[in-house]
Amino acid sequence: MPIFQYKAVSADGDIKEGVLEGASQSGVVAHLQSLGLIPIRAAEVGPSGAVAVSGGGGASSGSGPFITSPTKTLFSGSILNATDLSLITRELATLLKAGLPLDRSFEILINLAEKEKIGSLLTTIRNEVRGGSSLSKALDQHRDVFSRFYINMVKAGEAGGALGAVLMRLAEHLDRAKELKDSVISAMIYPMILFGTAFCSLMILLTVVVPQFKQIFDQSGAALSTATQALLATGMFLKGNWMIVMAIAMLLIWLVARSFANPASRMRWDRRLLGWPIAGPLIARIEMARFSRSLATLLQNGVPLLASLAILKETLGNAVFRDAVEFVARELKEGRGMSKPMMEAKIFPKLATQMISVGEETGRLDEMLFQVAEVYDRQVAAATKRALALLQPVMIIGLALLIGFIMFLILDPMLSMMDIPL
Repeated sequence: MPIFQYKAVSADGDIKEGVLEGASQSGVVAHLQSLGLIPIRAAEVGPSGAVAVSGGGGASSGSGPFITSPTKTLFSGSILNATDLSLITRELATLLKAGLPLDRSFEILINLAEKEKIGSLLTTIRNEVRGGSSLSKALDQHRDVFSRFYINMVKAGEAGGALGAVLMRLAEHLDRAKELKDSVISAMIYPMILFGTAFCSLMILLTVVVPQFKQIFDQSGAALSTATQALLATGMFLKGNWMIVMAIAMLLIWLVARSFANPASRMRWDRRLLGWPIAGPLIARIEMARFSRSLATLLQNGVPLLASLAILKETLGNAVFRDAVEFVARELKEGRGMSKPMMEAKIFPKLATQMISVGEETGRLDEMLFQVAEVYDRQVAAATKRALALLQPVMIIGLALLIGFIMFLILDPMLSMMDIPL
């Protein structure tokens, strides 16, 4: 029978930890609850004694208060990344929904902290709460960790008297947003490895192999075509001036990064990206999914629509979409609703604007926005698969043709020297 390592909180707030045998994780959770404990973490211990990684990214996506924990525990990272933030939020929601006071809940999280940096952050927030500050105000002092979106969600939960429930929904939102981001990043790993391998192979061919043939051709006095001479010159230049080439490449990267930091230049870049054949529609779907889910989450938790749109500008990565959201917010102030300005912006997908229009008419905008997010999550996954299915063979064939062309330019004069027609 599997063994599970658990951490739980007793009714008086004491932390209990140990191991239990159980047929399943849910069985262990039920047993802990029957003992009057609040389960915080429970993960299966492998044969080697290591905690098994669960498939849910370290957090349960169910509606219950229980939180799973993978090998990477809540505070095992060196910084408070997206996974840590989601787990902190979910654990805090679990403790609050179990009836523990806010300061006591933070005390438990502090005791669970395995990194001094995280523990110090939670201690600071707890002290501010004990000093009479609301949780949202305490979080607002740490904008480098907690976004405006996060803080306003907490503020809405405090105003509605349902902070635990709001934090649980916020944790689920963070999990879904991270899943979307991770799916895109994971899909790009193989093409980036393939591109990096191709680049390294090409550089080795030009800086190591090609210069060796230069000596052979110089000694033989063979007649070389213009293309072969250009190839040999390029190889010799890269071999003798590779540090200058690297410096130029780093300078170009710095200039591009600086260009992205400029709002006007970033707008031009993002507009061009949206116009690309494959990347453009994919970026639009990603931004639409992010926009819809974030707006739905804010509306569901009582944040007014106009304030939600103002907050959402910070969550979108594309400057064109941010500008469009600002336009929709201005038109909304004039009483024109939301769907019509979205159509006029001509940047939001037509299906999304139609669905949002139905949501406005039926008074169920938040529910419809969640459906829009689900639709575009699926479209992002499908579009990513199609793009990769096209990109990978194109890159492989392109690399093969390029290397084949280089080898042709080298072999042609060599075979001519031996009077062998190519």
